[in-house]
Amino acid sequence: MFRLLVSLLVIAFMSIPLISQEIVTDRPDQTESATAVPKNAFQLESGILVSHEGEDFREILSPTNLFRYGLFENLELRLTYDFMQLKSDEKRISQTGFGDIQAGFKYQFYRNGKTEIAILSHLVFPSGTGESFSQGSYASINKLAIAHTLSDRFNLSYNLGYDYFDKGLFTYSLALGIGLNDKIGYYIESYGEADNETHLSNMDTGFTYLLNDTLQFDFSFGTGINVDMNYLSIGVSWLILDKNEN
Repeated sequence: MFRLLVSLLVIAFMSIPLISQEIVTDRPDQTESATAVPKNAFQLESGILVSHEGEDFREILSPTNLFRYGLFENLELRLTYDFMQLKSDEKRISQTGFGDIQAGFKYQFYRNGKTEIAILSHLVFPSGTGESFSQGSYASINKLAIAHTLSDRFNLSYNLGYDYFDKGLFTYSLALGIGLNDKIGYYIESYGEADNETHLSNMDTGFTYLLNDTLQFDFSFGTGINVDMNYLSIGVSWLILDKNEN
């Protein structure tokens, strides 16, 4: 039923134009944008995510936070952390704590009007509260982010990545963005990860609502294709510009 709903949404909105906007976010999809925040600007992206694995295990991120700061033109610093709640009725588990802190950067090194390319890297610090919330060792997340403006109606973005959490992990994502009007956007996305032994594939979709040029709300939901997983998320993103830069 969920996948049927996603398909119907795609068919319904494929013909609606995409409208440009000043704020460019890395949520709600899994694909990181190829755009850095402006110099001396600060951007907060925060939300609540509820995910289920199997029939029993539930994970709640409330809030999940990404802080972005434009250090130079086309270069931003990034910091992210989550407050998490883990629940399993079958195992009688209910735990809360902070996940590992991630710190890193995004550098946009190419832009020609229709195509943007950036690299993104995070170092994961083993700072979570307990074994259930921490990797227990340092790790890294690395992505090449590419975005194409196909027309006034469509944007296509994709990431190729390599993460290291005790072992190497290849990641990918592909997102099609569509504008419904000057306030509402829509996307459909496929994403996953693979190593030498396994390949996990997922899909998601969602909407954004642009209240003004610097404030955006979002709603998204996703499901596993070859893994028993689904999630719902809502969020808000706020861009604070340095007036001296305008």
